[in-house]
Order: sequence, then structure tokens, then C-alpha cells
Amino acid sequence: MAFLAQLGASTDELVDAIVGIPESDQETRDIFREAVLRLLRNHTYLRTNQFEVEDRLKGLEERFRVVGRDALADAFRKRLEALEPHHNKFTPDVFHFLLELADQPAQKTDLTALDALIEPEEIPPPKLTWKDIAREDGWVQERDIWLFNRHAPDSSDDEEVADLRTVASVESLTSASSVDDRAPRTALDSAFKPQGEELLQQVREALSWRDASTKNGGEQPEKVTISTLQLLREVLFMLSGLPTTFFDADCSPNPLYQLQGISTEASTALFNSFAECGRKLAPLRTFSKRKAQSPLLQVFESSLQKALTSLDGKLARIQGRYVAIKEDMVVSLVGILTEVQPILKPLYALSDIIRQLQEESSTHGFRYLELLYDAVGMAQLQAHRDTYHLLGGLFLDCFQVYLKPIRLWMEEGRLLPGDRTFFVSESSTKLPLPHIWKGQFNMLRSPEGHLHAPRFLKPAIHRIFTAGKSIVVLKNMKRHAAASKYRATDEPKMDFATVCPDHLEFAPFSELFSAAFDAWIQSKHHTAAATLQELLYNSYGLLQSLDMLEEVYLMSDGSKSDALASAVFRHLDNFSSSWKDRFTLTEIAQEAFSASIDNYRIFAEIDPRTVVHSAIAGRSSVRVNLPAIRLGCRLNWPVQIVVTEESIRGYQTIFTFLLQVRRAIHVLKHPVKNFHPRGSLAATGPMGQYYMLRTKLLWFCDAILTYLTTLVLAPNTAKLRANLGDAGDVDDMIKAHANFVNRIIHEACHGAKLQPIRDCMLDIFDLAIKVADAQKVEMARLEKEEHEITRLSVISSPYTSPVKAKAKCAASTPKPKRRNDEDDDSDKENQGLEWKIKQSANVNEGKPHHVLLKEYQGDFERHLRFVAGGLRGVARASKEQAAVKWDLLAEMLEVGIKD
Repeated sequence: MAFLAQLGASTDELVDAIVGIPESDQETRDIFREAVLRLLRNHTYLRTNQFEVEDRLKGLEERFRVVGRDALADAFRKRLEALEPHHNKFTPDVFHFLLELADQPAQKTDLTALDALIEPEEIPPPKLTWKDIAREDGWVQERDIWLFNRHAPDSSDDEEVADLRTVASVESLTSASSVDDRAPRTALDSAFKPQGEELLQQVREALSWRDASTKNGGEQPEKVTISTLQLLREVLFMLSGLPTTFFDADCSPNPLYQLQGISTEASTALFNSFAECGRKLAPLRTFSKRKAQSPLLQVFESSLQKALTSLDGKLARIQGRYVAIKEDMVVSLVGILTEVQPILKPLYALSDIIRQLQEESSTHGFRYLELLYDAVGMAQLQAHRDTYHLLGGLFLDCFQVYLKPIRLWMEEGRLLPGDRTFFVSESSTKLPLPHIWKGQFNMLRSPEGHLHAPRFLKPAIHRIFTAGKSIVVLKNMKRHAAASKYRATDEPKMDFATVCPDHLEFAPFSELFSAAFDAWIQSKHHTAAATLQELLYNSYGLLQSLDMLEEVYLMSDGSKSDALASAVFRHLDNFSSSWKDRFTLTEIAQEAFSASIDNYRIFAEIDPRTVVHSAIAGRSSVRVNLPAIRLGCRLNWPVQIVVTEESIRGYQTIFTFLLQVRRAIHVLKHPVKNFHPRGSLAATGPMGQYYMLRTKLLWFCDAILTYLTTLVLAPNTAKLRANLGDAGDVDDMIKAHANFVNRIIHEACHGAKLQPIRDCMLDIFDLAIKVADAQKVEMARLEKEEHEITRLSVISSPYTSPVKAKAKCAASTPKPKRRNDEDDDSDKENQGLEWKIKQSANVNEGKPHHVLLKEYQGDFERHLRFVAGGLRGVARASKEQAAVKWDLLAEMLEVGIKD
């Protein structure tokens, strides 16, 4: 009951504080009170979670810092720490209540509002002054207290008067000292009597030589004699880049001054010696004051400023010896000149570089790096150790800035926007993924064809370019993170102490830099190259794709290639045009290679440029229709980086040539219905000529096919696998594959030099088709003639009656079988094929068959001699590697040539 009474009282206070309903409206107050009590009695919430409140407070502080309100976050943390000692069990509830009331504290909180919480400081009471004391004690009325009592026997009244004056003066002093300290000060209070005029006059007299006087009212000014110390001072100022009296802005000596104690000529020579030193340093100081926009030039200017600052420090130490003299010393200008020459000599080399940069009309941002590189090597050769160390350190410091775009390119595959000093540029158009490697990025070149990169980096340019492209390809593969496992933990340093250590002092700088930069490049190039090669082999099946290309284009599997070729040749022999349909041709190719290659990876196309509409002309030559057959293999896009479109065209060339060879062999080996007339032998006459010519043609085609298979394709394929295994990066793999395709094309007699020889080989293949067609026509003619002779001999026999002759003719004639429409169509088709073969045989009317065979024999001998002799001549005159293979093919073909 006590709890309910306390809850009721607290509810009444809560309703009064929030709702604010007057006491007269008791009914409304009771409604709100009952609603609040019902909520409080039936609530299912636990107490505030203090850990959640603590996390929200930490998150709020972190949010303040994220949006840049660090001062607000510090004030918030300070007050939380101050509240920590006063923490109790209700603190989380209070914090939770405040967090719920908070409305965008990061944007709406004003720190100046905290000043209202600071207690105002108490204003200190005014300071007590002697004036206030005198006013309170009435010192002005009691003047006698300021009298000095003199008890000496010689004192008199006059002295008392003096004492009164003293009182007045003391009163005035007392009143003056009693002035309010808070009164403002005037200019008179700060006035003081100047001192040191004598010292200033001495300084002016010592520098009187600055004002060269004239004689005789403005005539020729007379020489002003100066001391050695004065000239030394001005020389050190001039070398430090400060304005001087003895030298003008161009470091030319003023002719009005002459060194005392020596002749005019000696003084002029000494002035000119120091002036020459200043003139050599002037380009350095002028160039270092420029404000370059390029980071590469900015670091060069900064390095020059550091070198000049070091020079100024050394000159200041020399000057300090003569300002604070601790022992007797002789002031010698010649000695100073000898002392500063070794200090200035390294800077002279830098000045020559600046002057050369200014003389060149158009220079790129890294031109000074090339000049520095050459100057470092020259200083080392001339044994100028100080110059070598200064220029070497400055070169490597500036080279660190040039390394930044190289590092970004090799590690991230990105280019700095607006960077005109880097040698890589990106194409503005987005290319397909297989063309990224070759066309998306290019190396910048000048109009003269020179690479836009420092000369000393040219040996490593290719690896830098390849490493960046590898990273780009890996990003497109979504495998960029895979390169991290190959990445070196720390890249080699490129500072002077590391590149040029003391124990290798006599080694040429160019060799030392090349070795250090090669190590730096290798640490990043190997990372991308190893990752990309591993992915090509293991994830994208590069070797499996090469096996597929060899099987499809190079016909490495004879049975599958025969299945493809036979199906195509069957359509050609039947004068069918269905093979020209790319869908039918694709189906034939997929069926032929279905045992080892997925169907979706093979497709076929027809090139309309080499297709003839005449079926007879297409069958009678290997030059038409067969080159129109284009097989294609669908490769993964990373594999297409290595196997380029140019390489696929080379594969297609070899495929067409192999198909032409197989076409000739297929025609010669096609079964021919041999018919021997009565009284003739197969080994003599036209049949003997035919078999001899057929054998030679088969031998020639088999020799070409054997040469291509055993001496061209098999060795080069094995060499390709070895070269791919030894390749250091993707460019090496592309080069190895391109060289492979180029070798097999040249060794297969498809180079530009062997065009006439290749055409002659195709003539022999066409000759094989002519011989086969002519033999088919001759066999059909002989069979028909023999049948007619048999029929006439039976009819005209005197020993046979007409009835019996008719019966014999009927008996010799085959009995007709039951025929249907399909048989009629087949007979008509066979008759049509026979007629087309006669047309395609291109037999000259009026020439006997044996005459044609003899002409074909002569053509074959002539073509064979031309091919063998041409190969032999080209092989002897050429220096290409394929010449050895051509010579071997010539030896193989010379076997068939008769003396």
C-alpha cells in the first residue's frame, strides 16, 4: 500500500508538471492520471541498460570527432570524466533521458553556451596608494611631520626655511607618486634621452667608402681605396646572394673601388675572380626562387635551396672567424678564394645544368634528371668526390618523386590525373576485355618517335609497363588481392647510401643505379607477373586452350580431323550447297570434336569473299570454297590476351592449307570403279599411265602432309610449351605464341617470299582433282562402250537366231527390280552427278584419254621441278631459320624428279 500511495503521489506531480491542467477541471485531471497509472503499472520494461548507455556516449563522442567538432568532443569527454567520481545508480537513467532528448547535438551545440556555467570572477578591490593614506590620515594638514630636525649646534633659521622647501618638494613628490596607477600613460612617459651617438658616428665613418665622391664638381669619380677586410666582407655577402656595394646585381665589379696596397691590374684580377664565382652561382639562386607547378620540378627547386642553404652556412662560418676574432690571423683574399673554390665547385656543376635547361627551347619535366644522371657519371670519372656525392644525392632525392607514379602504376594499375611526366597514357574509349592488354594503355612517344621517359630508364620501361597492365588485368579478373601474397614486405631503398655504398666506390654509377633499380623493379614486377601467370595456367586453362587450338586448326588428332574433312568433302563431291550454311558446318565441326571439346566452344563461319556459287567450279579446285571455311573456338578472355586475333588468323591459314592437302588425298583415294576392256591389261596403256600419275600425286601430297606434321607442327608445338614455361611475364608469353605462329606460317611455305611456290603446290592439288575426274569420266565411257559392243555382237552373230539373240540380249540385260519414286530420284541424281563430273573434269574434246594423262604427267613433272628448285634456291638465299626446313622439303621432293 505504501508503494501505491507513493506511486499515486508521484503520478499527480508528473501530470501537473507536464499537462498543466487547472485544478478546477478535476475530471480531465483524473482521466490523465488514470491513463498514466495504467501505463506505469502494466509496463514490461526493465531498467536502463548502463552498458548500452555507455556505448551510446562513446559513439556520440566519436561522431563529434568524425564531423570535425574536436573541441566539442574534448569538452564532452572532460565533463564525463569530471562526473565519474559522482556516479551513482541513477546516473545511467539520467544519461539515457538526456540522450533521448538530444536533437542533432553535433550540428546544433554551441560551445559558447558553456561560458554561462562558469562562475564570474570577483573584482579585486582597488590598490592602496599613498595618496589614499595621506587623505585618510590628514598628512596635508600636518606639515610638521615632514620637517627634518637638525640638532647640530650650527643650525639656524635659514636652514629651517630650507627645510620647509624640502617639505614642499617632498609633498610634491609624495603627491606625484600617489597618482592613480590606473591612469593612462602618455608619450612623454616613454621619452628618453638617446644614447650611443658617438658609436653611430664611428660606424658612419667606417662605412664612408660607400659614398664615392667626385673631384672637380662631377667629373670622373676618383678611385676609393678599400681594405682587404672590407672586400672580404662584400665578397662573402655577394656569394650569399645579398646586395653589395662592390658588385652589382649581375655580380660585375664596381670600377670605383680598388684594393689598397696592390696594383690596379692585380686588384682588378682579384675582383674579377670573385665576380666569376658569383656569376656561376647566380643561375642557381634565380632558379631556386621560381614557383614551379610540377612536383618533379618542385622537389628539384627544394633540393637546390637546401644546397644553397648549406653554402650560406659555410660562408657564415668563414665570416664568423673574422667577426669574433679569438687569435691573431692574417686576412688573405687569395686564401679565402682557395678555401671557397672546393665548396663552390659542386654547385658549378649544378649551375651548368640549370644553364643548359634554360638554353633548351622545349624541355620536358624530367629533362633535368637526365642531365643530373650524366653529370653524376662525369663527376665520378673525373674523381671529383664532393661533386659526385652532392649530385648523386640530389639526383636520387629528385628521383624519389618520379618513382611515385611508377609505384602507383605497378602496385595499383592507376595513373595520376594530369601527370605529363609519366610515359604511360590511357585510351579515352573503353575497350573490350581481350583488348585491354594491347590497346587500353599505350606508351607516350614524341613526334620523332622517342619514348617519353628518361633515357636511363629505357632498359626497365618494358617491365614497368607490363607490371601495371598485369595489375589492370588482375583487377578486371577480380583477383587483385591475390597478388598480395607475392608482394615483398619492404621495397629496396633508392637513397645514395644504399645505391652507392662506400665499398663500391670505384664501380660506375650507371651500373650501381641499374642494379639497384632492377632490384626495385623486380620486387614489384615479379608480384604481378607471377600472379597473372598462375591464374592463366590454373584458373583459365591456357594449356587446355592451346590443346584445343592444335586439335581444331593444326589437326593434331587425325581421326577427328578426317571426320570433319570427309563430311565437308562429301558435300562438295555431291555438289551440295548445304555445307555453305554456317549452322550445318557448325554442327559438322561439333560432331567431329565432340569427344574432347564441348560443343559450345566450337563454331563455324563462311567467308563470302572466297565462295563461288557454281558447285562445279567449287569442286574442281582447292582454291575456292575451302578457304571460305572458318572455324572458331570460344576462349576465355584472359586467354585471348595471349592468343590474339592475329594468331587466330595464322591458325586459320594453316588449317586451310591442311584442308587443301587432305582434299587432294581424299580425291585420289576415293574408290574408282575400275573397268578393263577386253584384251587390255591394267598395267599397260592408259590405265598404267593413270596409276603411275596417281601414285606420284599421292606421294607428293603425303610428302607435304608428312613435312607439315613432323617437321613443322610437332617441333614448334613442343618449343612453344617450353617457351611459355620460361616466360617471365604475359608479354613474353604473347611474344612466344606470336613467334610460334609466325614460324609455322613461314615453315609451311606461306611467307611472302614463297608465294609462287605455294601457288604451284595448289596447282598440283588441283591437278589431282583433274586426274581423278578424268579417270572417272573415262571409266564411265569405257563401261558404256563395252556394254554397247556386247549388245551389238549378240545381235549380229550369224549363229544365233533372232529369237535366241533377243533372249540373250534380254538375259544379258539386268532384270528390272520393283522400283519406287525414291529409286527414280536416286537414278536421276546419279545421272546428274555423272554429268557434273564430266563438266568438272574439264576434258578437252577431241583429245584421247591417254593424251590427257600424258599432259597431266608433264604438268606434274614441271610443277614438281619448280617447287623443289624454288625451295632450294630460296633456302640458299635466305638467312631465316625456316630456310633449313625449306631445304629439307626440297630434298624430300627431289626424290620424285626424274633425271
